[in-house]
Amino acid sequence: MGAIKTMEGLINKIKSSISLSSQAEKHISEISNVRTISKGEVMIKEEDTVQDVFFVIDGCLRSFCSDKNGKEHTLQFAIKDWWISDFIAIYANEPATLNVEAIKDSKVIAFNAKDLDEIHSLFPEFEAFQRKNLERHIVSLNKRIINQLQLTAQERYDLFLNQYPDIEQYVPNYHIASYLGITQESLSRIRAERPIK
Repeated sequence: MGAIKTMEGLINKIKSSISLSSQAEKHISEISNVRTISKGEVMIKEEDTVQDVFFVIDGCLRSFCSDKNGKEHTLQFAIKDWWISDFIAIYANEPATLNVEAIKDSKVIAFNAKDLDEIHSLFPEFEAFQRKNLERHIVSLNKRIINQLQLTAQERYDLFLNQYPDIEQYVPNYHIASYLGITQESLSRIRAERPIK
């Protein structure tokens, strides 16, 4: 998929939410950088200064942090049409507390976060699109917190499969268990107890 075709995917997604002028389209293309990311490549590491936000065109990325014992905790998987970065680092102007890596070969569009913020003053129509993204992100994060507190591990796993229907084909079990907040043994038991469809 060429860079122009890749950008068309993002432009079409934006246009599905808002009207976008040809000048705004041109500017978005000018401030973006299409990148191919190899499986295992890390785009953000803890303690980095974070400047970029990534829009996923194809593949799968994950964000995670490590506790004081070195155990990884997966916060997010980002698949096609999702955004990912360490937003705390960007908006609180702090060193990264998250790592972001590709867990399969991926294609992303990278934006400098400051360039994205400046779009709002240059093209006010873009603010509505960004606001909707922020609203979705907040809703998703709050649902994730509530689900971790209220749902059983089985229920969290079922929701995970609905949200990421094909992800088990390429995501290691320990990443999924980490995302769900359970052990790999518990994940294996849950899978064994699920009815066969």
